[in-house]
Amino acid sequence: MTSIPDANEVEEDFDVVTDASARATHGLFDALGDPPGTGDPLPPLWHWMAFLPRIAQHEMGADGHPRRGDLFHSDEFPRRMFAGARLSFPGVARVGEPLTRHARVKSVERKSGRSGELLFVTVTIEILRGTTPVILEEQDIVYRPLATGGATSLQTPAPNTEDWPLRLGLPTDPVTLFRYSALTYNAHRIHYDRDYAMQHEGYPGLVVQGPLQAMGLAEVARRHVPHRSVGALSFRAMRPAFDGPSLELCGRLGEQGISLAVLDSSSSVTVSAKIVWRDEEKRRDG
Repeated sequence: MTSIPDANEVEEDFDVVTDASARATHGLFDALGDPPGTGDPLPPLWHWMAFLPRIAQHEMGADGHPRRGDLFHSDEFPRRMFAGARLSFPGVARVGEPLTRHARVKSVERKSGRSGELLFVTVTIEILRGTTPVILEEQDIVYRPLATGGATSLQTPAPNTEDWPLRLGLPTDPVTLFRYSALTYNAHRIHYDRDYAMQHEGYPGLVVQGPLQAMGLAEVARRHVPHRSVGALSFRAMRPAFDGPSLELCGRLGEQGISLAVLDSSSSVTVSAKIVWRDEEKRRDG
């Protein structure tokens, strides 16, 4: 995932989703057919395989994230969670194609939740091919205080009983979580260090990455509706998911898109998402 730029600055970066990264991502999801190669359109969210953190090792914090400045109140809110994102695709990014990213902090806001005070940081990202915007993204990052009184208390919601005709399994074993963290250069210890996740952050096990779940939902659409292109995609993390039984990636087709959800072993929604199809007549392919 993208690093968070300094406040009031636009961070510019240049990168490419390589053919090797595309093949590795294709393999991680056991995707059908041949992987996209140089010149092929990037599947939705695969741009997360570019613009990886490049900071020096001495700048890493104890949790595996880059050390944060006073803007993010690192002492008060040491736990980080990727809470959701909203994306649109005005153009087409391709494997092996040079891309430019502009990122900036849009807002920093304190809110109160069931677990106490939270800090919400919204980051806006524009990805361009040359001078043409191809991906517009807003990411919501939540910073939380340390868990108190033992393991994190998780309320069990009522099972989701909606009809989901489209389904795909997502393994949550430690190997899968580690491979995804390696692909995205995500060193956050809650995804691979069980002792740290349980003893320091109060989780009952390894935490399944939210972006991994979101990419899995996009894969449901790509696999079941391969003839449609994504115009917009939004997703929201509803509750943590942990390693153990596979998650169910679920979809339900509508007139203009597809509704999506990740269900855990209790049929509770961990991530919800919505895809709106692109109007092909307005597609800018360059």
